[in-house]
Amino acid sequence: MFDHFAWSVLAVPPLLVIAVRLLADRLAPGAAARAVAWSAAAAAFGSTVNLALFAAHAAAEVPPAGRALGWSTGIVARDTAAEPWVPWLSIGLLAAAVISVSYRWIRQHRLLRLLPSGGPEPLVIVPDAAAGAFAVPGRPGHVVVTTGLRDLLSDRQFEALLAHERAHLAERHHRLVRMTELAVAAHPALWWVGRHVDYLVERAADERAAAALGDRRTVATAIGAAALAGPAPHPAGLHAASVGGIVPRRVSLLLRPHPAVLPRVLAVVPVLVGLSSLLWTGEAALDLVQLFAAAAR
Repeated sequence: MFDHFAWSVLAVPPLLVIAVRLLADRLAPGAAARAVAWSAAAAAFGSTVNLALFAAHAAAEVPPAGRALGWSTGIVARDTAAEPWVPWLSIGLLAAAVISVSYRWIRQHRLLRLLPSGGPEPLVIVPDAAAGAFAVPGRPGHVVVTTGLRDLLSDRQFEALLAHERAHLAERHHRLVRMTELAVAAHPALWWVGRHVDYLVERAADERAAAALGDRRTVATAIGAAALAGPAPHPAGLHAASVGGIVPRRVSLLLRPHPAVLPRVLAVVPVLVGLSSLLWTGEAALDLVQLFAAAAR
């Protein structure tokens, strides 16, 4: 079974990082964000389930468990005789992953409860001299902007800001970001992939806002002006237009008429990397069932 551990836990996350580095910035940002986020989720899920399977393998090696269940612990132990440390290491890694994901899940929900309620209004202006803006998910969701940022922008730039934040709401970007945060919590090697999803959703909102206004330069100047104002942090990191991603790069891409992109079909590459982890996880589960069946004879 060690090959399953080696692939899903050790190999897939760095391979996914490589695939994202090579392709994500060359794809349409919206499609890239979805592909990368779901790929990270698949890789993290596959890794975690593999750890759970190896943890079960370790438990099955304990003689009292074998006597209670009526199987040979020796047969189970021989399965990983060349790598006896893997099942026991998996117990520790699984515990760390479960604790990390649980903490992140609880923190996400606590921070979301701190966000200002918009009621029936789609726009909430908060009296605060610091410059900040963010989209609050919900039904229908709303946009929060501080007076400091509103006073800084021209009417046209403010319109661009609202278009950007509304794009986050329309595309449900918060779901992609939260899912990727949980994936990173499960497997820290996906950290860079998670950061890139943050950047890609900002780029996707930039492009949608530019299309809505028909004015790429105004969106670029609004982002730049908000960034130079030193935006205030906001709860849950819900992607203020002024802070998400790498601002100079975003502005530079907006100032190009139509950034070149590769065919969307190439977004399948990171998806296939993530899916490969799920396939090997399924095979690992089957192998473990067969091993337990053999040990019970």
